[in-house]
Amino acid sequence: MASVAAGFWAGWVATITVVSVVGLVWLILSVYSARDDSAEVSSHLWDETLREGTTRAPLWWFWMILALLAFSVVYLILYPGLGAYAGVLRWSQDSRIADSLARYEQTFGPEHARIAQAPIAELERDEAAMRSAWHLFNNNCTVCHGPDGRGQASLFPSLGDADWQWGGDEAQLTQTISQGRTAVMPPWQALLNDAGVARMADYVLAMSKGAAPTDGEAAQQYSMYCGACHGPTGAGQPALGAPTLDDDIWLYGGTPAAIRESIANGRTGTMPAFGGRLDATEIKLLIAWLAAGAKPHPEQ
Repeated sequence: MASVAAGFWAGWVATITVVSVVGLVWLILSVYSARDDSAEVSSHLWDETLREGTTRAPLWWFWMILALLAFSVVYLILYPGLGAYAGVLRWSQDSRIADSLARYEQTFGPEHARIAQAPIAELERDEAAMRSAWHLFNNNCTVCHGPDGRGQASLFPSLGDADWQWGGDEAQLTQTISQGRTAVMPPWQALLNDAGVARMADYVLAMSKGAAPTDGEAAQQYSMYCGACHGPTGAGQPALGAPTLDDDIWLYGGTPAAIRESIANGRTGTMPAFGGRLDATEIKLLIAWLAAGAKPHPEQ
């Protein structure tokens, strides 16, 4: 059925094109051959002095339009333009893209293969690879993580420290970049109320300083509501995307107000997936750049 429709539309386009060209040729020839330069129509007068006549347009218009028509006919013969007709030169966008991909693979294929097989530690020491990785980061990641990779607006994490919400090994980072991540910190305002949120924020702040009490109402509520994700000691669980709470690194800000906001209303930040935009080699370069300390290249 699809081939019938494609054949019909291809024929329809070719018919319209040919009829249009022939009709335009006939129109131009009739205009320049059927008029009498000496005759005038006295009954058509505009603005008191503007009279309609039958004088033909300048002859150079005729030759210009005829030349354009000839060019159009030659183009339609050489290139696709008449439905399914491929043209004498057999040119197509698909073939151009295929040729470009073939040239790209011939030029960069060996380097791609080398990078794909090289250990991360080796790529960290490769200046050219790190320069390419920085350009990848600059083109795809700086809008959120900042030009220096240190995060922005208390919403996007710093990539220059050792704290990784979803894990920092090669496999975990590959999954994060290629598939994206979505935070699932639920809101606790309805369960804890204002006093409970403030109490839990103080407890978490104390935990980040290693001074959280082991007993009391706050400790009990933490164990009941928070420990399942963040761990009993606040060490976090990368598999769940639950960040560590026993250090002084805060994704959404470490002030008491910011922590209360996180506890009360939750967080649902989203890391978009780049698997359809970056190939495996490019993702590996980014991971090597992160492992090397996420340092901007001097070219910036």
